[in-house]
Amino acid sequence: MTNFILHIMINALAIAAAVSLVDGIEFTGEWWKIIIIGLVFGLINTLIKPFVTFFSLPLIVLTLGIFTIVVNALMLMLTAYLSNPLDLGLSVAGFWPACWGAIIVSIVSILLSWVSGAKR
Repeated sequence: MTNFILHIMINALAIAAAVSLVDGIEFTGEWWKIIIIGLVFGLINTLIKPFVTFFSLPLIVLTLGIFTIVVNALMLMLTAYLSNPLDLGLSVAGFWPACWGAIIVSIVSILLSWVSGAKR
């Protein structure tokens, strides 16, 4: 249970970093809603991302893994799309902000997982 909460917090902090660093990714909710966004992002990465990755595997292999950034950007855009009906306040203005946000979320998640000792 502690590991689960730690991963939610890592996701929330990584998305908060993307919000602060990327123009086009905005968060307009209360501070606690970013934690729920971290939960939604984690659920999307757990349930949907494996299928998208599997079906895009030829593109991932063809581009030597660079297409993974596109998959991560789509997961971030889906999180923003789902945060609208849930009234969480996350919005992504387009594909390129989502790509830059996905890169930042990936880097921050890796660093925080490494520092905290969390295993994925």
